[in-house]
Amino acid sequence: MRRLMIISLFIIACQKTDEKRPFVINGAGSTFIYPLISKWSYSFYNETKNQVNYQSIGSGGGIKQVSERVIDFGASDKPLEREKLDSAKLFQFPVIVGGISIVYNIPNLNEKLYLTGEIICNIYLGKIKKWNDERIKKLNPKINLPDLKITPVRRSDGSGTTFIFTNYLSKVCPEWKDKVGYGTSVNWPEGIGAKGNEGVANYVKQNFGTIGYVEYAYAIENNLNYAYLDNKKGNFILPSLRTFQEATKYAKWDSNNDFFEILTYQDGDSTYPITGAVFILIPREKKEKNKQIIEFFKWSFEKGDSIAISLNYVPLSKETKEKVMNYWNEIIK
Repeated sequence: MRRLMIISLFIIACQKTDEKRPFVINGAGSTFIYPLISKWSYSFYNETKNQVNYQSIGSGGGIKQVSERVIDFGASDKPLEREKLDSAKLFQFPVIVGGISIVYNIPNLNEKLYLTGEIICNIYLGKIKKWNDERIKKLNPKINLPDLKITPVRRSDGSGTTFIFTNYLSKVCPEWKDKVGYGTSVNWPEGIGAKGNEGVANYVKQNFGTIGYVEYAYAIENNLNYAYLDNKKGNFILPSLRTFQEATKYAKWDSNNDFFEILTYQDGDSTYPITGAVFILIPREKKEKNKQIIEFFKWSFEKGDSIAISLNYVPLSKETKEKVMNYWNEIIK
């Protein structure tokens, strides 16, 4: 009897040892995706007891930390070219799409402004200085715009949101392309710096006369006014799930180039011109840890779309998800 008890206890102990233990993965980077990844990780933990920690430090910080192997994965709104991925020994894949809103704070104004890429460019170049500038008034004849100084607000940290915004400006404004260019960090001709999407949103919210660029979820969360923008077809479009999704129709997602794709200023009658994707970066050599990271994002693909939509992000299409999942199967062999 005693021998049977010992054997039974041994079997139970072995079974417990063989059970899959909860894991912990650490990521950092894009503030663009932070509201979503927070909700995803919370729901994922409740269902699986696996923990995903994520720091909202900006895409530049995420790229740096994953390249230095400080974290398990980085998130960036700026896709990396193959040469940079090879140099840092990283894999890359997209997980979500969203857009950048042009937000502003003009006292006693609740209407949505109409702005063009050229006007936004000239504001950030310091050439349009007042809200009642004739170029803005011409687009908004029914709005009584005040004689108020415009204060452009921009990111102070390395930012994928800045990459998307300045890439857009470089496409619509030759002077911006020649003098400033685009990247996660640029030499700004004008403006007040703030850290993170949350920092820009808070500064605009608290100060009259300001204009800034933030991921759409931050504009909604902070109840900020945001503008109509002219797209490639010359149509004025508001940021929305539908208009971001229109931009993705022109994306050519290809695993052979690690899904490198920039979604700004795409064709289409109703595309929003400042649309972008968030990319996950993982070290090539950490296969076991990468399996855990992929488990989290696979869960997000399968069960996280409703969360994404509720926070005003656009889930990847079924076809694109399949391409990404096939890519995962290749990289964790």
